[in-house]
Amino acid sequence: MEYNPGDPGECFDRVCESFDPAKDIRAYSREVVLGVWEKRADLDRLMRRSSKNWRVERMSRVDRNILRLAIYEVLYRKDVPPKVSIDEAVELGKRYGTEESSAFINGILDHIYNELKVEEADQQGG
Repeated sequence: MEYNPGDPGECFDRVCESFDPAKDIRAYSREVVLGVWEKRADLDRLMRRSSKNWRVERMSRVDRNILRLAIYEVLYRKDVPPKVSIDEAVELGKRYGTEESSAFINGILDHIYNELKVEEADQQGG
């Protein structure tokens, strides 16, 4: 959608028509894609706070969207353990990003995850 903006649901359907992903992952994938699109301003704000010397707009599109996906899962998908989301994002970075992507992604996600743990502990009074 960063290349061809449009209605997220329609874009998702077009991708499914073109690439025919497994039917058993479509519902989850659709929920995550639409959720990331809806929450992207919040997700980008977290990335901005956690990335030193890198503006979100200057990140590669691949890295930026892998980060959005992982942060969305960490924040909004309680059925996915945060460490699993982070590990999967790092693997996606290795597979689809540059040589530096996996370390870059890991660093930002670790920072966000640790920050969230501190906030959670503060809210619980400990």
